Amino acid sequence: MLKAFLHLLDTRFSFLKETPLLLAVSGGIDSMVLIDLCQKSALNITLAHCNFKLRDDESDADEHFIRKIAKTHNLDVFSTSFETETFAKTTKQSVQMAARQLRYEWFETLANKNGFDYILTAHHADDNLETVLINLSRGTGLDGLTGIPEINGSVVRPMLGFSREDIYDFAINQKVSWREDSSNKNTKYLRNNLRLTIIPLLKQLNPSFIESFQTTQNHLKDTQSILEDYMLEVEDRVIESIDENQIVYNIDSLQSLNNPKVYLYQLLKAYNFSDWSQIAALLDAQSGKQITSVTHRLLKNRSQLILSPLDTSSKVSISIEASDEIVQIPFQPYNLKVDISTSLEVPTKDHVYLDFELLQFPLRLGNWSHGDYFYPSGMNGKKKLSKYFKDEKLSLLEKENTDVIYSGEDVVWIVGKRADQRFIATKSSKQILKLSIEHNAHSQE
Repeated sequence: MLKAFLHLLDTRFSFLKETPLLLAVSGGIDSMVLIDLCQKSALNITLAHCNFKLRDDESDADEHFIRKIAKTHNLDVFSTSFETETFAKTTKQSVQMAARQLRYEWFETLANKNGFDYILTAHHADDNLETVLINLSRGTGLDGLTGIPEINGSVVRPMLGFSREDIYDFAINQKVSWREDSSNKNTKYLRNNLRLTIIPLLKQLNPSFIESFQTTQNHLKDTQSILEDYMLEVEDRVIESIDENQIVYNIDSLQSLNNPKVYLYQLLKAYNFSDWSQIAALLDAQSGKQITSVTHRLLKNRSQLILSPLDTSSKVSISIEASDEIVQIPFQPYNLKVDISTSLEVPTKDHVYLDFELLQFPLRLGNWSHGDYFYPSGMNGKKKLSKYFKDEKLSLLEKENTDVIYSGEDVVWIVGKRADQRFIATKSSKQILKLSIEHNAHSQE
């Protein structure tokens, strides 16, 4: 096994050599074997151990064991403890998922603070098989069937190619000591049930089951690679623009694809959406319809789908055409009515009359920027929007929720507040664009 591990270091994990590594250790056989392999490979490792306080004295004994191993092998070690059950209840997730979140967040914090380039874990082939079977039992796609990745950001799993039997035989031959986790025998946990009952049956039916499974996974990963290459071509076809705040997809281009729902899944799966039927329905939905995940918002805007992070959703731009009648304004308690006329009436806070010929279409509605300025109606000279808001004594929230309509890069109307003198219609205007705020029913007192 050591020879095979050294070969992997030379061929697939050469970047682990001569760089500081943080090795996640539990005290179990897998992580203890990984310590031994890393030391015999002359890797620069530091240990990290989490005490989840789930097995009382046994958990504390695991921590003591790791500290003793570190001292024996002259290794530095970090350790911490968590109130895992309390955290699980607070975050409304299983104890297993809570423990996973706690340990990986801590590992990343340690790595960033102490300059570790990579975090090593001792996951192996049987762990990978268990994960795939869990995913399969819950319903999954190609991603779920490819299992645990060898490299995921800074996390590296160099033992994924070795089976549980390989690891046990090495530990016995090399006299590696370890501790048994009594909770691993509890079959109420799905993973343990698979490990103790289902997988032994599969291996009984086919002694080479692990090898066959790994071959299948390699084929699936090859297929996944082809898919990823093709999706790059699809992105070029369907994405209109990308910036730091949003990605804009062209709906016509998406609908020209065979089975758009499948493509939407591939395009958006990284953004934590779950209801893919609703997302597919968004293609034919009314403009202004939106769907959110825990991190992102997907907005239907005319012929576009606009993806933006939740915390910057207010920066999404909405286009306004002269032919529009009603423009729905997402995240605001109003819509915008658009009229073309030749008559001129007295403007109000909710109505503005603009000279059609002076405007550059489409107009754009969005958030104001600190460098923006305008020529306030009824006044001489220009004023920065930031100064206008200060003079109007607007709160920070009021300023953040204020929309501005632009013609090109020029401010036309601070919606619901003041228009720009340069674009206001006069008696000599041949054609007039009337923009009116229509408050949503639920926003009225």
